[in-house]
Amino acid sequence: MKILDLFIAAFIPVLKVLLLTALGLFLALDRIDILGDLARQHLNKVVFFVFNPALVGSSLADHITAEGIGMLWFMPLNILITYIVGSSLGWIVLKTTKAPYDLWGLVLGCCAAGNLGNMLFIIIPAICKERGSPFGDADACYRQGMVYSALSMAIGAIYMWSYVYNIVRIYSSCTNSEGEKLDNSTENITPMEETTEKLSNSRMRPLLPLNGCSAVKDHLNHFELDCSITARKPQVQLLEKIKQCFQTFATKFNLRKLFAPSTIAAIIGFMVGIIPEFRKLLIGEHAPLRVVEGSASLLGEASIPTVTLIVGANLLRGLKGTRIQLSLIIGVIVIRYIALPLLGVGIVKGAIHFGFVKSDPLYQFVLLLQFALPPAVNIGTMTQLFRAGESEYSVIMLWTYALASFSLTFWTTFFMWLVK
Repeated sequence: MKILDLFIAAFIPVLKVLLLTALGLFLALDRIDILGDLARQHLNKVVFFVFNPALVGSSLADHITAEGIGMLWFMPLNILITYIVGSSLGWIVLKTTKAPYDLWGLVLGCCAAGNLGNMLFIIIPAICKERGSPFGDADACYRQGMVYSALSMAIGAIYMWSYVYNIVRIYSSCTNSEGEKLDNSTENITPMEETTEKLSNSRMRPLLPLNGCSAVKDHLNHFELDCSITARKPQVQLLEKIKQCFQTFATKFNLRKLFAPSTIAAIIGFMVGIIPEFRKLLIGEHAPLRVVEGSASLLGEASIPTVTLIVGANLLRGLKGTRIQLSLIIGVIVIRYIALPLLGVGIVKGAIHFGFVKSDPLYQFVLLLQFALPPAVNIGTMTQLFRAGESEYSVIMLWTYALASFSLTFWTTFFMWLVK
């Protein structure tokens, strides 16, 4: 196959992304104000709670089977490698550029997490439908591509809210804790007058009488009663400690975000696809509840254009954003568009050589493409949540997504040539 055909097949999906992104940016202008701040917030909630779960759940339920899931075990490991390698390279950039400490979580998150869901859902189906596609039959390519994209999105969401979320939380809490510690330390100091009042108001009892057996017996009875009460206290304290530990774990690791609607939809999609009884009920032309799966697929189709419009609208903030170190922007771009794709070629080729990855060109292409995607959009949600690096995130997103048109076209062409 000619390189020109591969280039055209790779450029068409990227061009679609650019057109939708430009439309979103246009709709967010102050003169138009269709996708203003309030509209984006409401639209984001609809995507997060409705469109994305419908897309992930319906894609997995419709296309995944018990036989096929065993062959996809390397994808979660591959995505984890992108996160670990990306954050390690980001740490090197932070050390060399001497970036402000409050931006460490943002930079590490942008280097670690790629846009594993939405970009794959746009690129893979579009490539399958192109005439110059190296992946064979368009319908079979589309079905398998939707499975790989849905699985990638679900796994990426789990890693995003367990790995990147805690990185951003730790560095934002470290920078904000110094002032809070000073305030709390002054509040916790009790005045001397209060302590003397507490001492004076405390109960005072006489010492044990030495004479009188009845008094001693009464006291022994009280002593036994006190002992029986205090013996239960460790059990109560143990239960309270376990409860506090669980609450701390749930708060720190944000289990509510970890089990996001897309993750829950992925679990349901796996169950429907793998369990034959559920599959017969919901999937297929003769399934009695096929209208449920059809409605979910219809809702899921709205996810990709909506998210792309929101990304374009958010890029407008980057044009108005504050200044950020140029070296940080260059560092993120070099890691995401040069270092990670090159390392990804070696990792995936090594996995193929040792037999960890099946000989499916489309599957190998998706694994390679996971190393070459722009930063994840959900990092912006985390910066807003912790009030750390919001405007800087918009600037980084502006430059990375502006250069993604060239980078994705090049790497998509190269990866298709590599696996064909």
